Amino acid sequence: MLRGLRGVPVVKGLKGFEFHGLQPEPESRPNEHFVARSFSNVAGARDYKLFIPSGHAGPRPLVVMLHGCTQSPDDFAAGTRMNELAQEDGIYVAYPGQTRGANAQKCWNWFETRDQGRERGEAGIIAGLTRAIIAEHPIDPLRVYVAGLSAGGAAAANIARAYPDVFAGVGVHSGLAAGCARDLTSALMAMRAGAPGAELPGGESGFGTAQATQSVRVPTIVFHGGNDTTVNPRNGEEVLAQAGIDSLSQSSESGTRPGGHRYTRTLYRDTDGQVQAESWRVDGSGHAWSGGSSTGSYTDPLGPDASRAMLDFFAQHRLGSGLNP
Repeated sequence: MLRGLRGVPVVKGLKGFEFHGLQPEPESRPNEHFVARSFSNVAGARDYKLFIPSGHAGPRPLVVMLHGCTQSPDDFAAGTRMNELAQEDGIYVAYPGQTRGANAQKCWNWFETRDQGRERGEAGIIAGLTRAIIAEHPIDPLRVYVAGLSAGGAAAANIARAYPDVFAGVGVHSGLAAGCARDLTSALMAMRAGAPGAELPGGESGFGTAQATQSVRVPTIVFHGGNDTTVNPRNGEEVLAQAGIDSLSQSSESGTRPGGHRYTRTLYRDTDGQVQAESWRVDGSGHAWSGGSSTGSYTDPLGPDASRAMLDFFAQHRLGSGLNP
């Protein structure tokens, strides 16, 4: 996840902090519903792929998907099967692509303060890209969400916390809490053992477990493999803490995907009974997208379907309801 960080040599001797077994990216085929686009603003520029659903009338939801290290938009789309599900539900899906110029291993720079705050760095680019898609397509601005895997999950947490006026929900798969790192050293520490008490860039209050405020809480769904040796599962608990679960009631259920992994699903409800946070702990799964397809990299087909669960969770939330301002 942190190999070849921008301007930082490869770190040796830290077992478990590198991805292994990368599968070849699927062959790209022309698809009129999955198009290549580019975006730039004062914060920077990135290319992206956009899935455009067909046969659905009216303003539609949008999900922004941030890939993990070494991945690409095409690879991430194939592995998560998100486009297939989005077509069924009539959802637009955007896949921004990280560049090797920004990070040698194409990781989103979630650990850099310049990429965590509002209207700057990578957070500013993704928010600007999202706004541009909303303006260009029949998107419902109250139903816009962001999700990601690993470095992309950590970046999604940063972006959702910085832009609660843009994103009505966030999905963090095998990721870390917003603002949990400021440099390489703190990033490695957070990956290894978690980082409670993270704060907003610039010293603003609101990111810490104890300091989280009503105005910046965003409905959150978390997936994490119980055997993840790249990002300690404790980090998923810290993402949930930032979602304000201490003030919510909770209920849990366990199950097993047929022929696959056992999991525990926990729902966190507010006083009105609305689910504001959701957690899936997948026993036996490592650092991989749960329930994904083997046609993409870093997936575990034996786990419950994270893509379906995230879309179902997002469907319950829109801006102006729940914990959003």
